[in-house]
Amino acid sequence: MQDTAPRSNRHALLFILATAFLNLAGVGLIAPVSPFLVGQYTTSPADLAIANGLLFTAYSFFQFLALPGLGALSDRFGRRPVLLICLMGSAVGYLLLGIGGALWVLFLGRIIDGATGGNLGVITAFIADITEPEDRTRYFGLMGAVAGFGFVAGPALGGILSGFGGPTAPVFFAALVTFLNVIWGYFVMPESLPAEDRIDRIGVTQLNPFTQLWNIFKLPQLRWLMIAFFFAMLPFAALQSNLSVLSKDYLNWQAQDVAGIFTVVGVVGVIVQGGLIRVLLRKTGEIQLTIVGMALMAVGFLMIALIPAIPSGPLILVSSAVFAFGNGLLTPSLTGLISQTVGPRQQGQVQGGNMSVQAMARVLGPLWGSFTYVSIGAGSPYWTGAIMFGVAILCVIAAIPMLRQARAAVQQAEIKP
Repeated sequence: MQDTAPRSNRHALLFILATAFLNLAGVGLIAPVSPFLVGQYTTSPADLAIANGLLFTAYSFFQFLALPGLGALSDRFGRRPVLLICLMGSAVGYLLLGIGGALWVLFLGRIIDGATGGNLGVITAFIADITEPEDRTRYFGLMGAVAGFGFVAGPALGGILSGFGGPTAPVFFAALVTFLNVIWGYFVMPESLPAEDRIDRIGVTQLNPFTQLWNIFKLPQLRWLMIAFFFAMLPFAALQSNLSVLSKDYLNWQAQDVAGIFTVVGVVGVIVQGGLIRVLLRKTGEIQLTIVGMALMAVGFLMIALIPAIPSGPLILVSSAVFAFGNGLLTPSLTGLISQTVGPRQQGQVQGGNMSVQAMARVLGPLWGSFTYVSIGAGSPYWTGAIMFGVAILCVIAAIPMLRQARAAVQQAEIKP
């Protein structure tokens, strides 16, 4: 089971895509029901909004602490063992979230899941291992489409399960399916990183997330792209933790209703990343698609900001679709750009650093969303988020000259004997 996989190993890709699907399906299952899980242990709408935001922050903070180390460990020991450990941690985290009994148990479940939540970085590095540089954006788009389909299936299934078994039923289901995925991966997942491409040792500094981030930001071809990802992910994280609260407060929606928003987001993501992005890539490039995606996300956020003044179910669904279309363009395009700036020996470190930047945004995003929601107004997380997308666009534009130089250097290094 430990043999290195050939670059075209379809079984490995199938397992990786299934894992990406389950990651987003888990988010889809939990996001609509999280306010109702937290609501069992809070006494006011303001307390619920803050506690729900902190629950997302706890997950993301411990993910931030762990991600660079997990990326470095996968560069040293291979993707397979690290990914299987991450999946097991997610299964345990879901289980605790379902057991509950007190608010601190919910937080413990999310902390454990976050501490082993480096699977997205390892998955991204795995795909970079088994694909050629010019094909990576297409495969990242495929991964995004499969993950987006998880957004479709997750909320729908979560709504059905919560209707029959309450808000804990989707969480227990996620724990069971994730555990079964660990067993499947143990028997079918080969190693994707050849021994000759692994790093020789891991220093203590490589396990420090702040040191890792500093090292990543010292690379001029990555600095502006990482800042752009941060400013794009921060409002997205605020939306993930706050949109269900907004729908509950201003539309009086239940978990089954909120699931419809995430279903719309998933359907649009599948359409964009599953096929449309390939057509668009042939006509334009990753840089242009990244900028257009951010602009569309800003438009969607401005539309959502109108919900407190215009409580409308159709408006929140349409605005979510606009946002999801932009996100479907942004995520694979910007991830592809980042992967093209370094060679194979640095993919795990760079993608781990990329995920750490996003994790830091997910730490601050829910805090920002819940604070502004309570203290400034329910629409403030969204119009301020639109401003952040504008900042992200400026960062991508600033990165263009250095990005082109880095691409040329990587291509030249790969053709040398």
